[in-house]
Amino acid sequence: MEKDSIIYVAGHRGLVGSALVRRLTAKGYTNLIVRTHKELDLTRQADVEAFFEAMRPEYVFLAAAKVGGIGANSTWPAEFIYQNLAIAANVIDASYRVSVKKLVNLGSSCIYPKLAPQPIKEDYLLTGPLEPTNEAYAVAKIAAIKLCKFYNEQYGTNFISAMPTNLYGEGDTYDPFASHVVPAMLLKFHEAKKRGGPVVLWGDGSPYREFLYADDCAEALVFLMEQCNYADIGEVINVGSGSEVTIKELADLIASVVGYQGEIVWDTTKPNGTPRKLLDSSKLFSYGWKPIVSLREGITRAYEDFLHREKEIF
Repeated sequence: MEKDSIIYVAGHRGLVGSALVRRLTAKGYTNLIVRTHKELDLTRQADVEAFFEAMRPEYVFLAAAKVGGIGANSTWPAEFIYQNLAIAANVIDASYRVSVKKLVNLGSSCIYPKLAPQPIKEDYLLTGPLEPTNEAYAVAKIAAIKLCKFYNEQYGTNFISAMPTNLYGEGDTYDPFASHVVPAMLLKFHEAKKRGGPVVLWGDGSPYREFLYADDCAEALVFLMEQCNYADIGEVINVGSGSEVTIKELADLIASVVGYQGEIVWDTTKPNGTPRKLLDSSKLFSYGWKPIVSLREGITRAYEDFLHREKEIF
């Protein structure tokens, strides 16, 4: 990419999209295109085609998606599969039609089988059943990967699919029902610190999870856009930190960062989700990229951002 290349960041208000805008701006890219959902509904094909035809982006980061935690995915599976399928189909096809030079499609580690061998390699895709609690979202993300693959094979496009691990950071969503594990815990511990405990968490705390700070993820996506092609990396490339903690260890860490010293209760009537999910990111690491923000540092930054935005969030 040139510093004045026309770059479209889809989903710029989201966790990864906002981090992408920060990273691209810091690196001196001056011609970024963004649109809010109100300005451009990516599920509407005609609107997306008209936007791409008018703006003619050269590079596209597809970070727009309907996202949520276990509760949201279980409650609204139709919305999760439809909206994410529509967003991917519309943006990827429009990118092809206006000859976008390169697209980075942001996926999710939930594309892999629930009981995949650990750490999870890229070629484990579609080798076993998915985790039922987020199957709808995962199927949509797998479809987006296949769209990129088949457009590359048929039309000679250069569309890359990057699969990040669990993300958190500045600008995260703190909806008690729709948020992911780190922001959900930050909110619970923060509220419990103010009103008194206990903090009730889902499951028994035993599952292992890998976490990556959103700005590290954004740096990886920009690195892929600048340095790698589909011919180099293939169908999928994992983007992870390479380390994991149990949900209980995560809870203890977040309690420490927030300053909560009360009781933590584990509600074992609620699902644990996938027992372990560690990505094998050795392919990406071999190209020279590594994350730099530790879990404690990242959660501390995320909590500082939460405190700064608390009035806005509520």
